[in-house]
Amino acid sequence: MDVATYLAAVPEARREALVRLRELCLEELTGFEEGIAYGMPVYVRAGGTAGEIAWANQKQYISFYLMRPDVRDAFADRLAPHDMGKACLRFRNPAKVDFDLLRDLLRATAKAG
Repeated sequence: MDVATYLAAVPEARREALVRLRELCLEELTGFEEGIAYGMPVYVRAGGTAGEIAWANQKQYISFYLMRPDVRDAFADRLAPHDMGKACLRFRNPAKVDFDLLRDLLRATAKAG
């Protein structure tokens, strides 16, 4: 499966937000390779072995995985008001995805190299 196939299978109500999220990842994560791991889109730095960013359509929400603790720590204040697990930021309403925050997280991840 590739990311286009993944997106084609998500519910219509979430597809627009997920397509926008993918476009943001492709735009901001230069030098990363897009793939599928654990059934979801993942972004791995070229030459790297571990994903640094991933996202998924879950049953109740859109999840955004930020696997770099240094970036999570740097954005702790901005992440605090959101529904967040250890590395998973959850958006229950596709219309309320904070794309400005996600863009900043992606930029910080790309620079953290």
